[in-house]
Amino acid sequence: MPDADTERRPIAERGAVRRAAPEPRAAHARADPAADPRANAGADAGADPRAIGGCRCPELIVSTGRGATIAAVGSAAGAEPRIDLNADVGESFGPWPMGADETLVPLVTSVNVACGAHAGDPATIVRTVALAARHGIAIGAHPGYPDLAGFGRRDLDMTPTDLHATIVVQVGAVVAAARVAGASVRHVKPHGALYNRAARDPAVAATIAEAVRDVDAGIALVGLAGSASLAAGRAAGLTVIAEGFADRRYEPDGSLRSRQLPGALLGPADAADQAVSIARDRCVTASDGSRVEVAADTLCIHGDSPDAVRIARAVREALETAGVTVAAWSP
Repeated sequence: MPDADTERRPIAERGAVRRAAPEPRAAHARADPAADPRANAGADAGADPRAIGGCRCPELIVSTGRGATIAAVGSAAGAEPRIDLNADVGESFGPWPMGADETLVPLVTSVNVACGAHAGDPATIVRTVALAARHGIAIGAHPGYPDLAGFGRRDLDMTPTDLHATIVVQVGAVVAAARVAGASVRHVKPHGALYNRAARDPAVAATIAEAVRDVDAGIALVGLAGSASLAAGRAAGLTVIAEGFADRRYEPDGSLRSRQLPGALLGPADAADQAVSIARDRCVTASDGSRVEVAADTLCIHGDSPDAVRIARAVREALETAGVTVAAWSP
């Protein structure tokens, strides 16, 4: 569950973020540096930004700042729109429940299961994975910073060795639970502050990608479309899945609006509208009214939201009414 909070980051760090290069390649293709030298080099400055991802939004504004052009594969022109709908789940801890997983899980097509570091515990991991397996939902691991008190929404300064180790152990827990349930882990999606850090910090993104590869190179990596996360995943030889957000407001630069600012969280109706806009038109209306491209393979709904079930139902109904096929992502 990403929670961008630019104002809490040092000014020097924010400046570095603004200089991050966009990553516009197709989201789920594996990189071949020899065939495509742009694989990790960012956008072609001479390309027409409106053509990237085939956005059909009028008056599209493509940012060159953080998040830059948010491009993925989306739906090819003339093809039937298709999108995966994911939710962050398994975030209860001991006797303290969080979310309505029993109701939410059947409404989505994939889940990201908390791994016990930012939320969750062994029993919750096993129970949540088994729930997803029973409903035929694609299973993913959702590792975060080891920060239960902060729910993984505080940036931690971890060494590459420590970060690699915690990702390996967290993902391994969900892999083991899936094996017990007779299922398998399809993807890994970092949580909260770690997700946002990886989106803008190539070194952190590389550490995460390498850890996922070391656990199982066949597991896909989910990251913010157009971010450093996807570039690092490709560089590590992983399949990557570009993610958009149904229930979060976007900033003009393609980042997610900080939860500490008004209008950051969307209710069921607005989330449904935004989901259709991303899945069908490949763009969103940002906080300032500009149109920003978001061509994603999967859409997230945050399971810790009090309205998560209502949002999921509204989003799924709106997508299906709009003629968008809602199905688990596949390469």
